[in-house]
Amino acid sequence: MMTGADDLTRAAERGISITRVFNAPRELVFQAWTEPARFARWFGGRDSSIPLESIAMDVRPGGAWHALMIAGPDRVEIPWKGVYLEVTPPERLVFTLSDQPGPEAEVVSVVFTDLGGKTQMVFQQRGGHLTDEGYAGAQAGWELFFERLAEVVAA
Repeated sequence: MMTGADDLTRAAERGISITRVFNAPRELVFQAWTEPARFARWFGGRDSSIPLESIAMDVRPGGAWHALMIAGPDRVEIPWKGVYLEVTPPERLVFTLSDQPGPEAEVVSVVFTDLGGKTQMVFQQRGGHLTDEGYAGAQAGWELFFERLAEVVAA
C-alpha cells in the first residue's frame, strides 16, 4: 500500500533527462536559449512558430520570461512562461516552465559543457506536475525541439 509520502517521492522522481551533443560552440548554444531571435528559431515543433514580438527574456536570477507558441494545423496558442532561477553564462541555466495559469511550474536545468568546438547539453525537467504520460509526451516534444536546435546552431 502506497502512502502519501510514497506518492510525493514518486512525483519528485518523475521528469525528463536528455543529453545531446551539438556541433557548435558552447556560447552559441547558450545564446540559442537566452536570445529571443535565436530562441524563436528552434523552440517548438516543425508545425509551430513563436512570433519574435511575443518573446521577452530577462535573463538573470529572478527575471521572467515568456513566449507565445502558435502550434499545429489548428494554430493553437500556447503561452509559455517562467522565471530564471540560476544563470551562469555560458555554463548553466535553471528556470521554471509552465503553459498553465497559476503558480505550478516545472523546473528545467540545462548544463552546457564545452567539448572543443562542440557542446554537450544536459537537459532535465522536474517538478512532478505532469503524469507519467505527460512526461513521456513532453520528452518527445523536447526531442523534436532539440532536433531544430541542432539545425539552428550548426547553420
